[in-house]
Amino acid sequence: MDIEEILREIEGNQERNNPRVFESVMNDPEVMEHYEKVASQAERNPFFKKFYSLGVKEGLFSDVLGAVGRIHDTVVEAAYPNLISRDIITVIPTKESVERFVKAKGGKAYVMAESGEVFVVGEKYETVDIYTNIEVRAAAEWTEKFLEDATWNVMERQTEALGKAIALKELELVLSLYDAIEASSLAGGSVLDGNAAAMDWNKITELHDAIINENFSPTVLLLHPRQLSQLLRDDKFINANYKPSGELDVRTGNFGAVLGMRVLSSTKCTNGVAYAIDTPAAAVMLVRRDITTKPYEDVIKGTYGVVASERIGLGILQSKAIAKMTNIATNL
Repeated sequence: MDIEEILREIEGNQERNNPRVFESVMNDPEVMEHYEKVASQAERNPFFKKFYSLGVKEGLFSDVLGAVGRIHDTVVEAAYPNLISRDIITVIPTKESVERFVKAKGGKAYVMAESGEVFVVGEKYETVDIYTNIEVRAAAEWTEKFLEDATWNVMERQTEALGKAIALKELELVLSLYDAIEASSLAGGSVLDGNAAAMDWNKITELHDAIINENFSPTVLLLHPRQLSQLLRDDKFINANYKPSGELDVRTGNFGAVLGMRVLSSTKCTNGVAYAIDTPAAAVMLVRRDITTKPYEDVIKGTYGVVASERIGLGILQSKAIAKMTNIATNL
């Protein structure tokens, strides 16, 4: 798969960036088979049995498969606000254990005199293999005694925590991927120095220009909340090109746009560090299995619950599409 194919995939499948709700995933034969098996196991699992009985009393569903679907949707919907990871990397669903991506290194063009000889220089390529060998898991377990007395609100809240845990771990993995890039391979050939000063308009343009000078176009600016607070105290930033988005949402870390870059903030981004990223070009997250759930039990310990998991793969395609700045002031 080359960069052009990636861009077409993004344009045609924006809605696939997030995990899908139960009704939608059940159109996938592989997922449907998984959840039919889960439904048969659920009838013997104290957590699912309790969840089912409470949900029926609340009028939320009428059968075990409905309870299984409710657990799936609870986990997935709790993950949504925390999936900043999927805003800073290209997400591509796959059914393969490995995908080979082709990245062009670029050929040369010549200007020739009229009737002069035409030089044809083939484009050079490198390939990157990305394996879907990363499984992200989160589990919640309870004793049978706890489940006997559990209320609907308690069980639903504990189930929601799994979705948030999966999303935050996914973000940690993507940030670790970017942090592992050698300084010389970043945009500009080095890590940019913030000179221990607060984040401001000049630093934004420095990050932006580092990527532009590599012939990429930054789409995202990722910051720690402390650096965002510094920016919001900078009149030049506020009065220049900053445009609060109609979709501004503090819960999701979406704070509008500047110089064509969405401004995203997360505590998972190290305080004192900022990134500008050309998301379509920089890296890929393959999703072999998006978030699913299944029963969990440890008969020896006497604990029961639910496990949420996903199977993904991560890889850098164009490291020069990423600019990184460190040594930014960590206080206001």
